[in-house]
Order: sequence, then structure tokens, then C-alpha cells
Amino acid sequence: MKETIGIGIIGTGFGRHVQIPAFLACDDARIASVASSRLENARETADACGAEHYTSDWRETVAHADVDLVCITTPPLLHREMVLFAVEQEKHILCEKPMAMNVAEASEMTEAAKSVGVLALIDHELRFQQGRQTAYAMLRMGEIGKVRHARYMFQAPHRGDATLPWNWWSDADAGGGSHGAIVSHIIDSFHWLLGTRTDSVSCQLQTHIKERKDAAGLMRPVTSDDQSIMMLRFADSSLTEDATGLVSVSMTEGPKFFAHLEFFGSEGVMRLTNRGRLSVARNGEPGYREIEIDLGSAIDGVPDTGFSRGFMAFAPRIIESIREGRNLVENAATFEDGLMVQKVLDAGRESDATGRVISV
Repeated sequence: MKETIGIGIIGTGFGRHVQIPAFLACDDARIASVASSRLENARETADACGAEHYTSDWRETVAHADVDLVCITTPPLLHREMVLFAVEQEKHILCEKPMAMNVAEASEMTEAAKSVGVLALIDHELRFQQGRQTAYAMLRMGEIGKVRHARYMFQAPHRGDATLPWNWWSDADAGGGSHGAIVSHIIDSFHWLLGTRTDSVSCQLQTHIKERKDAAGLMRPVTSDDQSIMMLRFADSSLTEDATGLVSVSMTEGPKFFAHLEFFGSEGVMRLTNRGRLSVARNGEPGYREIEIDLGSAIDGVPDTGFSRGFMAFAPRIIESIREGRNLVENAATFEDGLMVQKVLDAGRESDATGRVISV
């Protein structure tokens, strides 16, 4: 059993502000290397977390002798190349969502990781909120019966600010937009919690802020979406029967951040909030009753939207699995799960482009 797991972080946004603090809270982990396209960002991040190595060349981080786990927190355009190189180096991988730019890339990444037997995970950290873990168990105990409909409402007002600068998030060719960044989490939540898959998709994507200033002060067109609305049909499973789904995601709606997931079943309804609060109402009950849940720890200095709470619970599970020589983490999203989500994302884009319902 390896005593201390060395972690290589590629990217100094989410990786710096959420992943690094969560891993540093684990007894048996340390940050071994930090990579950023801007060397100064890599140096500042390494200094702050005690990493001895930093670089502007991500390949150096992946290949570093002290790195056991590579965390890829870059724009989706870069995921495929980074994952394939990490596989060549036989390093464990935690890849941000969305997994890839398209199904072809995600399939290649999945097969490559499978061929060497490394731990290969997608960072759907919301699975590890205690509220979702409890909901997962309660659904399987028949708390609300067979699920007939699932609904996920997500609104965040900040990209409604037209003065936010143009960056990769504004660029569809880099994998930017709400459809990949947010809908990927939602589809994974549906698939995992309900033990099902998506059979068909009808989707409309929208760009409300149509141009932004770039770093040079020039106005550039925004080619990515800031709103995604989807209607879904799910395959029947032990928990679903002729079930439908509705997804409404907006990065421009206010007045404040809001995210609720609801399941409507034959015996009742269930609701999860962004921080993991869980409520249930059985048929005949006058309203929701909240289930007592330990919401876990948030990370200081990061907006408490629920993601950091999920990752604080996820990080020690990853470290434990690697230390014990396992290439799975119970309840974690695998590359196979990421591929299934990618199929839904691609179908959504095809539906938006053609105006048709697309089978997955």
C-alpha cells in the first residue's frame, strides 16, 4: 500500500480553488506538480499549496515521477490529448466534465483507459453529497415508488453580465457553454440516481449574450450557449417506468443562483437542493418533510453552490482507492458513465440543429 499519493493538477481555476484544498485536507495526499498555460499561475498555485514542481508544459506534470493521479481541469478541447498521454504514462486520471468534445473522442478515451486498467474517473462530484447518497438509497428502498418524471432547474445570473470578458467559455470550438458544463452534471445525476439511461432528447440551445470583449478590447461573437432546455425520455429500469425528464439550465437568469432536482413517483415526490438538502413527500402528506442530512464541508473563499461540498467528500475516496490499489471508487462516475453522458450531449446538439427528437 502506497503511503502518500502524489497529485498533478493541470489547470489553475477549479483545480486551484476546489480540488487542491480538498486533496490537502486528506491525510495521505500531497500536490506534487501544478501545470498552467501561464507559468506565473502555475508558480503561484504551487507556492500556495506546497508543490515542489510547477510548469507551463502539462506533459511534464503528467510524466512527473511523483505524480500518481492526474487531475485534468482544462477546457474540454484539451481533454482527449491529455487523457491519452496520461494513459501512456499509466497514471490514474480524474477528468473534468464534459468528458470530451464529442462521442468519438469519449469512446477513444474510454477504450484507452480500459486497456491499461488505471483509475479513470469523471469529476461528477455531486454524487458524493450526503443528500444525494441518501436519496440514492431511499429511491432503491421504494420511498416514492416508480419514478414517472424527473425535473432539474438550474439558474445562475452571472453570465447575464455583458461586461464579462470573452474567454474559452464563450467559444463552442473549445467546448464552452452551459450545455457541456452544466447539463453534463444533470444527465449524470439522472442516470446514476435512477439507474437508467436516456433514450431520446429534444433540445433547444440559446445564446442571449451574443458578443463580449476579448483581452485586447475587441468585441468577439459568443458561439457557445448560455441556456439549454431539454425534454428527455428514459429507459425503463427498476426505478423508472415510462419516465420523462425536463431540464432547464440558464447562466443568465437571476436574481440569484438556484438549483433543484425533483423526482415525481407513483408513491410520492423527492427534492434535492444544490447543497444536498433532501426533502420527501409521500402521497397524501400535506407537504415536503426534510430529511436530516449532514451537508458536509464547503471550501472557504468559493461560492457555496454545492460543488465544493461534493468534492470534499469525493477526494478522500479517490485517495483511499489509489492507496489500496483499486481502480474503482464506489459510486464515482467512470469513463463509461462519461461516455453515456456525452451521447446525450451530442444528441442534444443534433436536436437543436435539426429541430428533431433524437434517439440516443
